[in-house]
Amino acid sequence: MSNSLGKLFKLSTFGESHGVAIGGIIDGCPAGLHLDLAAIQAELDRRKPGQSSIVTQRKEADQVEFLSGIFEGKTTGASIGFTIKNTNQKSNDYSDIKDTFRPSHADFTYTKKYGLRDYRGGGRSSARETANWIVAGAIAKQLLADIKINAFTSSVGDIFLEKPYQDLNFNLIESNIVRCPDESYAIKMIKHIKEMKKQGDTIGGTITCVAQNMPIGFGEPIFDKLHARLGKAMLSINAVKGFEYGSGFCGAKMKGSEHNDSFNSDGSTKSNLSGGIQGGISNGMDIYFRVAFKPVATLLQKYNTITKDGKPREVQGKGRHDPCVVPRAVPIVEALTAMVLADFYLLNKTAKL
Repeated sequence: MSNSLGKLFKLSTFGESHGVAIGGIIDGCPAGLHLDLAAIQAELDRRKPGQSSIVTQRKEADQVEFLSGIFEGKTTGASIGFTIKNTNQKSNDYSDIKDTFRPSHADFTYTKKYGLRDYRGGGRSSARETANWIVAGAIAKQLLADIKINAFTSSVGDIFLEKPYQDLNFNLIESNIVRCPDESYAIKMIKHIKEMKKQGDTIGGTITCVAQNMPIGFGEPIFDKLHARLGKAMLSINAVKGFEYGSGFCGAKMKGSEHNDSFNSDGSTKSNLSGGIQGGISNGMDIYFRVAFKPVATLLQKYNTITKDGKPREVQGKGRHDPCVVPRAVPIVEALTAMVLADFYLLNKTAKL
C-alpha cells in the first residue's frame, strides 16, 4: 500500500478512521523554520468534522500532537512526527455492512485486493486520512511564506460561481460555511446542500485553487511536470473525479491564435490561459486549477447492493456523513498544493549552479 507523497518534502502517513489515532512523518523539512503551531491547528480546525450544519456531525477535536523534529519552536531538520487521536468513533454504525459492499466505495476493491478490510468508517480508505495532509500542508505553507494559496468552493451541483477569480475577494472565503467568496452564490449553495441532506441524498461540486506570487522555475520535465504533480495530488483526494488547470477542457475548443499567451517585455504574459505553467514549469504567473468532486457515495436512504457472497441485499446508510464534501475539502486542496510546491521549492535549489 502506498502511503507517501513527495520526494524531498515527503509525507508518510498511518492510521484508520476508527483506529486509536492517525498520524504521519514529514521528512525533508529544512532546519531553522520557525513554526506557528497555532496556525497549524487553525488549518486543522478548517477541515475537522462537526463544524457546521452542512457537514458530518462526527465530533473530533483534531488536536495535533508533535512527537519529534521541533525544538524551541523551530524545525531541527529531523523527521517531524505527529499524531491526531480519534476520540469520537461510533464503529457500531458500520457493523450492519461488514459483509456488504457499498456501491462506489472502496469496500469491494479493498476486499478483493487484500483479502479483508476494516469496515469501520472505511478504515484506511476513509477521508479521515486527509487530516494528516493538513498538518504537512500547513508546515509547507510556512516554508513557502511568500506564495499565497487560496482555494474556494466554485460550484455545488449545477450552481456555478460564474466570476473570474481575479474579481473575487479571497478574504471572504471563510465568511460562510460553504467557503464561497461570494455571498449571493454561497446562500444558494448552502440551501441546495441542506435540501440534499433532508432527502438523505448527496451532491458534488468543484473547488478552484489559486497560487499567487509564484517564482519562475518550479517543475521538472519530463515526467515531473508541475501540473502533473498537482494533478496526482488532487486526484489522490477521496471523491475527486477530475482536474484541470489554466484553460482546461475549454482550451480544447479554442484556436491557437486565441489560446497563446503573448509576452510583455518583462516576461509576464498578457493573458494566462496556460494557468501559470508552460513546459511543465511555473512561469511566474498565477497558477490556477479546478478540482471536481463526486457526490458522497454513502446515502441515508435505501439502496440495493450485494454481500461479499454475491447475494442481493437492500441497505440504508447509517452514521454521520457529509451531504457534500466540497466545503471541508477546501483546506485539503490548499494543503496538497502547498506540499507539491514545497517539494519543488527544495528541488529547484539543485537546478543550476
